[in-house]
Amino acid sequence: MQQSAVPDLAHTQTRPIHWVATATAVAGVVALSSLVQPGSATAAQSAPAAKGRSAAAAVAPPDTAGVRFPLDCGPVKAVVVKKATGDLDGDGRPETVAVVHCDAPMGTPPDGVYVLTRSADGGKPRVVATLVEPKERLTVTDFALRARAVSATLLGYSSDSVPSCCPDVKTPASWRWNGSAFLRSTPAGTRSV
Repeated sequence: MQQSAVPDLAHTQTRPIHWVATATAVAGVVALSSLVQPGSATAAQSAPAAKGRSAAAAVAPPDTAGVRFPLDCGPVKAVVVKKATGDLDGDGRPETVAVVHCDAPMGTPPDGVYVLTRSADGGKPRVVATLVEPKERLTVTDFALRARAVSATLLGYSSDSVPSCCPDVKTPASWRWNGSAFLRSTPAGTRSV
């Protein structure tokens, strides 16, 4: 083994003053970083404008407030539990997709999935399509709207004898507008839970 020609360096042996200096430096960095924060984000992602339309003339997405969903809840009200907006049909105007169920006092009520739109003049939002009917007894999870398609995981039951607490079928699904209707597809290799 070759011996080093350099004598032992003073900084290779720690002394209490080294720890105090290091702790002071770290405390200074932490204190400075808590004072210097980045500003608020101001950029917004805009939807691509339709042909012949500017982005400034874009219509606001339909709001779910005040919309009457085709859901019979009896004495309780319908609750929007998830929603997403995007241009599903490529016309430059965004649609809203809402996951809705009855506000039941206990249990897990089945979900309905509805597509809302509004007229070109910005009229009142209305339901134009039903993707999942509540009578199918499904619960919607992993809900998203990407690349002009709605995707979700549907939890359901293999038979009426399966307790409502414990869905035993898990099905990924997606819906895409084909010009006249929303077509549902299920990825290959789908399995039960």
